Amino acid sequence: MPMPAEDIVAMIKAAIPDAEVEMEALADDNDHWLARVTSAEFAGKNRVQQHKMVFAALGGRMGGELHALQLHTSVPN
Repeated sequence: MPMPAEDIVAMIKAAIPDAEVEMEALADDNDHWLARVTSAEFAGKNRVQQHKMVFAALGGRMGGELHALQLHTSVPN
């Protein structure tokens, strides 16, 4: 079952409260997304650690409800 952008954003913000999340559909199927996530909590962490934080926020839904999620993570300027 596809996962709407609003659900993805809500889950990320629940786990990373200061996150700014921008979603972009990579296909018109609610199943392939690009998420741009900016958070001060990413400071001092490498890209892999940042991505793991986001995937942890999704609670194991990757590969099931959420088929594909491309991530761009960053620290606020």
